[in-house]
Amino acid sequence: MSDSQPAEARPEEAPPLAVVGSQISQDEELFGRVFDKWVVRRFIHYLAPYRRHLSLGISAVLVFTLTQLTIPLIVRRAVDDAMAEGAGDAALLRLFVIAFVAVVVVNYAANHFMETIVGRTAQNLLFDLRRAMYAHLQIVSLSFMDRTEVGRLMSRLQGDVYALQEFLESSIFALGDFVLLIGIIVVLLSLNPGLGALTLSVVPILFLVRIGWLPRARRAFMRARETNSTTNAALAETVHGIRAIQELAREDVNYALFDAKAEDNLRAHLTASKFTNMMVPIVDTLSGSAMAIVVVVGGSMVLEQDLDIGVMVAFLFYVQRFFDPIRTLTIQYSIMQRAMAAGQRIFEVMDVDVEVADIPDAENPEKIDGSVEFRHVTFGYNPGQPVLHDVSFRVAPGETVAVVGPTGSGKTSTMALIHRFYDAWEGEILVGGHKVRDMTQASLGRHIAMVLQEPFLFSATVEENIRYAKAEATREEVIAAATAVGAHDFIARLDQGYDTMLDQRGSNLSMGQRQLISFARALVADAQILVLDEATASVDSYTELEIQRALARLLQGRTALVIAHRLATIRGADRIIVLQDGRIVEQGNHGQLMAADGLYARLYRMNYASFDDIPIEEVREALTDEPRTT
Repeated sequence: MSDSQPAEARPEEAPPLAVVGSQISQDEELFGRVFDKWVVRRFIHYLAPYRRHLSLGISAVLVFTLTQLTIPLIVRRAVDDAMAEGAGDAALLRLFVIAFVAVVVVNYAANHFMETIVGRTAQNLLFDLRRAMYAHLQIVSLSFMDRTEVGRLMSRLQGDVYALQEFLESSIFALGDFVLLIGIIVVLLSLNPGLGALTLSVVPILFLVRIGWLPRARRAFMRARETNSTTNAALAETVHGIRAIQELAREDVNYALFDAKAEDNLRAHLTASKFTNMMVPIVDTLSGSAMAIVVVVGGSMVLEQDLDIGVMVAFLFYVQRFFDPIRTLTIQYSIMQRAMAAGQRIFEVMDVDVEVADIPDAENPEKIDGSVEFRHVTFGYNPGQPVLHDVSFRVAPGETVAVVGPTGSGKTSTMALIHRFYDAWEGEILVGGHKVRDMTQASLGRHIAMVLQEPFLFSATVEENIRYAKAEATREEVIAAATAVGAHDFIARLDQGYDTMLDQRGSNLSMGQRQLISFARALVADAQILVLDEATASVDSYTELEIQRALARLLQGRTALVIAHRLATIRGADRIIVLQDGRIVEQGNHGQLMAADGLYARLYRMNYASFDDIPIEEVREALTDEPRTT
């Protein structure tokens, strides 16, 4: 199954892909329609590689069903022909015993085969769907991820895929249950139409009960699922926020709130259980009634010699088996509803447009000169709300440029556009003389290395994390990069050095150590352009000084763009670009900007440690040179 195949257009039931992201943030549907043609067609497409296995599985189900129908008929013949009163035939009885054993063996073999092949096919389908979703999520645009809750995506990768797997397994078995049900009806009516019709007279009562029970039970089950989700969400939030809870002494309040949610969940589950348990005695009662009809009416007919005793015995076997497929098919109804809703959610994610994609014949330059240029760039995350307004600047190869400005001025957006995480609304961005829209994203990743303010480390060894962007890097290259940024000493002190396994997100290291490893990772990548989002923000002053010294050596011949918050880290840049409200208001080196006595100089003299600390009123006053009113 190709992960890149075009999505099938869906009729009016399908929402436009442009709004899928916003829909994912809404409450998930627990149940969908019983049969959704669009979901089924997409589902069948994923089943196409397993047509042969499915055919064998269905054949095994049908063989299993036929053997179940055959066994009572063999017993009937054995009773009537081989064990008839006064005409017992031992040879014939042995023949029926052999036939019975043979059918039982075939029944077991068919059952084992269908369980094995259907289970294996369902597991392969689970693998294919999960792999396809993962592959698509690797390439979807960050704009989609920005408006999508990670927890709901994880739910789709796990719970919804399992729902489709359960649907595949149960639907094939449900086919056998349906055939068995029809088969029993046909056999009963053929053995004795009168007794068969009388025995099946209890079935309409069951369906009438189901019609009244099903909608109420469905509401109860949905309520139970909703309260369960709310309770789990509250529990997860408490686990993640336990530090803040204990700091603010909220334990008792949070316990009371959780206790109320848990109690609501308990009541909902008790109601759902009541509806579940309600059907069991009803079905058992109707089953017993059908059995009583066979015993009383059939027994009277046997006594009056209007019915062979073997036929009555067969009737008892069939009636005992008749209500099992009804129970199973009722369960299948809910499974199918959940599968249709789950399939819709899964395929909506797979159909999300990749807004930032390589054009045909995109350029893939092996080397670039390291220059970066913005030409009249306007960009925003939401329509009608631009973050950058007509921004133009050029960074020469080997130049170190600091981009500064208050929070919300557009610093991070500028860096994201260089790597083409997003496409600009207007204007052009060039890297190494090439338009980023004309370059492959792989080449941009190869020529641009980024160190973010909040480093993300993976659950792998220290060495694997450092060479994450360059898997072929040697141990010597890893050590050299770690040494250059001052990380080698603390790595060497770890229990297993560079082979030490990191916990999730590197939680067994300090923030400063995680930042140093991410910095070494960027250096191993050996990119021509380094983008640093306040890369030293989380390290102590001594480590920061060591990194600054290493940068002075390592940035020779490389272009560096630094998002700088701390004013103390700006002065060494070749040039400083000052952003305010998405516009460039000044640029030059530290000395030039101080001499110009503009916004930068005035903010710098305020002696704030960071531009982000400066109140917006102070910024506006510096821009307008008007006294601030209080």
